[in-house]
Amino acid sequence: MLAKWTKRLVAIAVVIALAGVVVYALRPVPTPVDLAEVDSGPLIVTVDEEGIAQIREVFRVSAPIAGSLERPPVHVGDRVYGGATQVAAIRPAEPAFLDVRSRREVEAAVDAARAGVRLAEAQIRAAESDERLASAAYDRAQRLAALETISEQALDQAAAQFEAATAMVEQAKATLALRQSELASAEARLIEPDQPVASARSCCRAVLAPVDGVVLKVLAESETVVAPGTPLVEIGDPAEMEIIVHLLSSDAVGIESGTAATVTEWGGDAVLSARVRQVDPAAYTKVSALGIAEQRVDATLDLIDPYETWQRLGHEFRVMVHIETWRSDDAVRVPIGALFRQGDDWHVFRLVDGKAALTPVVIGHRNTTVAELIDGLAPGDTVVLHPSDRISDGVAIAAREVQSR
Repeated sequence: MLAKWTKRLVAIAVVIALAGVVVYALRPVPTPVDLAEVDSGPLIVTVDEEGIAQIREVFRVSAPIAGSLERPPVHVGDRVYGGATQVAAIRPAEPAFLDVRSRREVEAAVDAARAGVRLAEAQIRAAESDERLASAAYDRAQRLAALETISEQALDQAAAQFEAATAMVEQAKATLALRQSELASAEARLIEPDQPVASARSCCRAVLAPVDGVVLKVLAESETVVAPGTPLVEIGDPAEMEIIVHLLSSDAVGIESGTAATVTEWGGDAVLSARVRQVDPAAYTKVSALGIAEQRVDATLDLIDPYETWQRLGHEFRVMVHIETWRSDDAVRVPIGALFRQGDDWHVFRLVDGKAALTPVVIGHRNTTVAELIDGLAPGDTVVLHPSDRISDGVAIAAREVQSR
């Protein structure tokens, strides 16, 4: 009889154990979630955009004259001083090559000029001969006039003929000088690049730096022929740095001159302080990387920190700019990741007794991490971050365990 009751008790115990296992297996398991607490503290709303650091005044030095530019004596990064440092040298350009027809035309002009020189020389000899004859006649007329053999009119006529002959000699000499210049001009046109004139090599025009600074770019790095106005180098002072930000026109409306800003992601560890100097009054169209046409407005910012803090920041370096548009030193804050829309209202899932409670909230200003909470929650409340579709009102939830590596 005892054995019979023992078997029954064992069977009952097994059934109870199996029922317990089934109940335990079918019990609702809390969904693991990430939780965050609503708190109060400072809240700053910023407009975040990429910017470009650039030197405020960049001087582009151009060639003042046409000629052959020698290899620049300066390199990028060299320190230069206004009115003292030579940044370029320009010498006269070498003559151009002559084609066959041009060469024959110039050679014919040289032959004509040489003939003109010979003609002028012959004219000088003829004029000098006439001058000697007129001089002898004038001397004879003077002696005869002294003896009162000829009239004064004859003496005057002999003197006039002598002066005319002398003038003809001077005229012939001037003609010879003219023909010799024409010959030299024609012969100069025959000079080609393989026959450089020595004086052309020794003469050059030095181009000096207009201001103190450093060389930012060398636009003409090799020897070349340049025209007037050809850009040679760019010079600027690295201590005179500003930031240019291309803002959306809708964001630019709320930004005024004097607005505080910070600069990050410039390569250094420090967060740089800046201030908006100017927001341009006109916008322009810029196509984004996604092919969307946007209206952009340029804003110019001045760096406030000492030069030693950001001296490694260079011309046209990329930076990240955060322009402050709203600030509160004591705002109730809720993480952006906890907010989601239902209809036209914002909601969160609040942790209440181990379950998710759908709670409508009213928010104000927000940035990329937190939002200003106006109504619906209080500091100290716990909310679910990034709720998935497994979370609904009344679902059991538990904080996700952080796995350590």
